Amino acid sequence: MRIGHGIDVHRISTDPARQLWLGLVLIDAAAGLEGHSDADVVTHALCDALLGAANLGDLGRHFPDDDPDTTGISSHHLLEATLELVRAGGYRVESADITIIAEKPKLVRYMPAMSSALSAMVGTLVTVKATTTEGLGALGRVEGIAATAVALLEELA
Repeated sequence: MRIGHGIDVHRISTDPARQLWLGLVLIDAAAGLEGHSDADVVTHALCDALLGAANLGDLGRHFPDDDPDTTGISSHHLLEATLELVRAGGYRVESADITIIAEKPKLVRYMPAMSSALSAMVGTLVTVKATTTEGLGALGRVEGIAATAVALLEELA
């Protein structure tokens, strides 16, 4: 068994056309996040946890933010590619757990859809939770959204 941890943070965008994607789910009527990709912090944290557990580095190693070919890339594609790398490395995902850190928007109604979308791709249960910082720091001032993830992999025989 191998365990990995991932974290991602993105700033709230001032671009009104930017959509907010979290855990492969479009969050209605909310400001999007700045980023080279779709800035889905939930999926990015999961990818980093999976890559870390498999000793494959991090998302930036495989998809650098200065690569023009990946500008605007969907996190669905990033997770798909990450899962291919993990499987090629000889591992199967056993479970994953994600915590979103955000003051706004309220995410409780979206979390089941996030868990469902991520679980379907990963092939096992991915739990999704959310918390706030009680108004503390940059996240508390609603300057961004963060997510952390833990993933458990089993080495294939």
